[in-house]
Amino acid sequence: MPENRARHGGRIIRLAVAIIPAASAQPAEDPVVFMEGGPGGDAFGAIPFLVASGVNRDRDLIVMAQRGGLYSQPNLACPEVDRFNADSVGLRYDAPSTGRLLVRATKECRDRLTADGIELSAYNTTENAADFADLRTALGIKQWNVYGYSYGTDLALTYLRRHPQGIRSVAIDSVSPPQIVSLPWTWDSAQEGINAIFAACEAQPRCRSRYPDLPRTLTEQVRRLEAHPLTLTVQPPGGGNPVTVVLDGGALVNLLVTDGAAVPSVDVPAALDELAHGHPERLAQARAAGATPVIGEFAQGLTNSVACAEWVPGFSESDVLKAGRRAFPGWPDTVLAHAPQLPFEYDVCRAWNVPDRTAVQRVATYSKVPTLIISGTFDAKTGASWGPYTGRTLSRSTAVQIPGIGHFVVPQSPCAQSVLASFLTRPAAPDTGCVAGLAPKPFTITPDPETS
Repeated sequence: MPENRARHGGRIIRLAVAIIPAASAQPAEDPVVFMEGGPGGDAFGAIPFLVASGVNRDRDLIVMAQRGGLYSQPNLACPEVDRFNADSVGLRYDAPSTGRLLVRATKECRDRLTADGIELSAYNTTENAADFADLRTALGIKQWNVYGYSYGTDLALTYLRRHPQGIRSVAIDSVSPPQIVSLPWTWDSAQEGINAIFAACEAQPRCRSRYPDLPRTLTEQVRRLEAHPLTLTVQPPGGGNPVTVVLDGGALVNLLVTDGAAVPSVDVPAALDELAHGHPERLAQARAAGATPVIGEFAQGLTNSVACAEWVPGFSESDVLKAGRRAFPGWPDTVLAHAPQLPFEYDVCRAWNVPDRTAVQRVATYSKVPTLIISGTFDAKTGASWGPYTGRTLSRSTAVQIPGIGHFVVPQSPCAQSVLASFLTRPAAPDTGCVAGLAPKPFTITPDPETS
């Protein structure tokens, strides 16, 4: 592919493609192409989840490493940032000194990549979408189906808007609508996902009795940890040498926003109760998991090029703080000043220095192509209400919300897998019947330390 399609005769980049044959002996002619999240995630790493979810049951599955991602050339990995992330578990999450270390690591990565002649501004969603359009042509595919999750939904909707030819259907899972993605938006999603977990606990009598008033408990613990951070030495969940971690208010919030990757949703009430009663070990161990990243697996450079060009511009740091205060009144400003999962992002973007692309990217997609929109009610990264919101401009869309599931719904939900399979067979009339009978799983109930 051209690195920059506007620069004729410029650099050529290489993208890896995997084709997983259909499990069926008589597959349909229209394959499924997958769009990975992140931006910067390892698309090939999702293949086992996609196969286990039956995405290739009746159709070939095509997976492409997005430009800048793992296995593409060049790879915009930032080992400098990976090493910072590993060290940061032992630092205050939102301390200015932590931000300076992150910016330094980011600048080191930027300097190295640009010294190699990489045009960082070319690693954007517009070029990414054009890569997929060119892939369909290169493979000689008349028509295919698109399935994307998280950032892959932003990409899929951009692709549908700019290159609608040859698209039979689109399925988007954990939706990031391109017209709305911004740093203030992350606080809206965090509030929706966390509050949904608390409401589900309230709806289960044992959970409600054992863990009353979870919103107050969370606010108290965020405030307490931000004022008096805890330093603990714990063993990472995957084993290995003990590591020192700092648990402050910002770290606590971001453990909850990771949607089960750090603390499973069913354990959140128990973990907060343990913390309130002087037992932070469960949460500290979850924080320690970040101390052992796979260096180079995640393309931080692609994350920065997309986020700094498409998500950050147009809103100020005070806008982020205001959004945080609306979402969680009573929390410390030091926590609310940082978008969940993207701390110090304005400083990072000043170092990364790519031009504003919001005029061409922050645009709604209007389409009559059949679209399936899947959201999880516990998703604190891309709140479930953004699914129906996105569907308002997709005239042949079906939106479903799966109770009790967080980010990347299909691999976690047999019902969602069934709905997706039905949609791929009949995009205009998918069978969503299984959704009506669903409810969140029972929450973990631990003994009450005050009565046991």
